[in-house]
Amino acid sequence: QVQLVESGGGSVQAGGSLRLSCAASGGTFSTYAMGWFRQAPGKEREFVTASPRRGVNPYYADSVKGRFIISRDSTENTVYLQMNSLKPEDTAVYYCAVRVGSSFRLSAPSVYDYWGQGTQVTVSS
Repeated sequence: QVQLVESGGGSVQAGGSLRLSCAASGGTFSTYAMGWFRQAPGKEREFVTASPRRGVNPYYADSVKGRFIISRDSTENTVYLQMNSLKPEDTAVYYCAVRVGSSFRLSAPSVYDYWGQGTQVTVSS
């Protein structure tokens, strides 16, 4: 059983930075696709970024390109989301997700097999 635990959320001012962590257990981390999503109150869950597997370039939603970076640490079974130049519209609960098998559409929440509980990120003006 795969378990994901997010941490690192908090409240920051616009222009600040945060680094989210997702600690994974129960699987072979390096073979999994890893993704980050976010969901603001009353809105649909939104794709942020995904890493298909180690050694493959990740891809990002247009809204976070140039500001957010996803990275993976297979030794520690952890995936990170470095968030820079934060904006108020980045405010949301951020979720880590894992896709065990292959997928053609990692930007879709429905393709992921496991989810963390989420961590709140609040960006004030």
